Amino acid sequence: MKSFKLKTLILALTVLAAACQKDSTTPTEPTNGKQTLTLQNGAVISGVYKNTILNVPEGTFTLKGYVYFEDGSEINIAAGAIIKSDVADKGALIIERGAKINALGTASKPVVFTSGKAVGQRNPGDWGGIVILGKATTNRSTEPTIEGGVGKNFGGTVDNDNSGTLKYVRIEFAGIASQPNSEINGLTLGGVGSGTTIEYVQVAYGNDDAFEIFGGTVNAKYLVAYATADDDFDFDFGYRGKIQFGVTLRDPSFIDGGDTGNGIECDNDGTGTTATPTTRPILSNFTFIGPNADNTSSKNHNFANRFRRSSTFVLNNSVLIGWMKGGLSLESDATYNSFVGTNPTSEFKNNLLHANASTYRISGVAVTGSTADAVKAKAEASATITLSATADAKLTDPFNLAIPNMLPQTGSPALTGAAFAGDLSNSFFTATTYRGAFGATNWMAGWTNFNFTKGASGY
Repeated sequence: MKSFKLKTLILALTVLAAACQKDSTTPTEPTNGKQTLTLQNGAVISGVYKNTILNVPEGTFTLKGYVYFEDGSEINIAAGAIIKSDVADKGALIIERGAKINALGTASKPVVFTSGKAVGQRNPGDWGGIVILGKATTNRSTEPTIEGGVGKNFGGTVDNDNSGTLKYVRIEFAGIASQPNSEINGLTLGGVGSGTTIEYVQVAYGNDDAFEIFGGTVNAKYLVAYATADDDFDFDFGYRGKIQFGVTLRDPSFIDGGDTGNGIECDNDGTGTTATPTTRPILSNFTFIGPNADNTSSKNHNFANRFRRSSTFVLNNSVLIGWMKGGLSLESDATYNSFVGTNPTSEFKNNLLHANASTYRISGVAVTGSTADAVKAKAEASATITLSATADAKLTDPFNLAIPNMLPQTGSPALTGAAFAGDLSNSFFTATTYRGAFGATNWMAGWTNFNFTKGASGY
């Protein structure tokens, strides 16, 4: 009799667990340690996860509202998983300090975060995006709160903090504003540490920035920003990590109506203080493809690079073409001096650069004798080639929005000229002979998606 009652109890608990997994599974508080939940195909992900390991297998799932993983919790997402946002209750995935996300796609089975609307009805801003917060240092005197209405702090003193792994991940149609100038981006990283792995991530048709990084030391490789409304890469609050192999490709007909969009926008902070650590991204092997069009819908597409508000930078071995308003723009005294001054800490070396206007420019710079020509002279003295025309880069088909091919053609100056010294001698960087994101191999093949054709009501 006891055996029968025990079996009945076990069966009931099994059925209850299965029902919870099929549902949105806001977990109950574990009695001791962490609980592990494995979702079934079709489940809803919602609420707050505390002391929980959530396993998301291959299948299709719904992200409903702002979903939080608190300190000590973890979400593990398998290759081939597709997570769609609820249409009415726009989703956002927030990984708090001390929590982890492991989204482990493959080239043939990426993890996809996208709109919950039907194909042909999707639009940028259909949902929030992914926010990862860590314990690495920022240049704020107090722990800052991440933007976007998330209401969570980030930063600390653990520069090698590990927030998990993103690998072969697509983020589509994200970017919502909770209030003016406070948005969730495709991928927002706040105080994320160098123990985190981010590789092969594409953000497509984001309604704000594609990648925004506030402070921290996180490194990344193989990032793609496609058809971004605002900035493709935005650095702030003392970010000083390393990124290699990055792509930006702008859609001339899609841009933020209220703000200008840049390949890079970089600030030390919002008011241009000299707070330390200074924002100094170390970047190599980027290919920045601007809109290469001058029509009404493209007017807010801005500069390939916009370094301002006391920020510093390293951007080497890269290709920048198709930008209508400017190439390299330096926009504060401190930023200008960091590049042109007697003790420079910024680098713009071994690049290929062309813009249709103001290839080199300065703005808001009051340094005696400062000129855009001085910026050009410094860049060209550092083995950067100022191209006479966009076509001189000799990339195969870089402006093709549906099937972009950014590989260098035979005879392209991008095939040679890269150098890896100083900051780039770090073991993180893969030394190449070529400039730009590509040599002979298209690492975007298989896992990215450029097949977005806008219909009457969406993509």
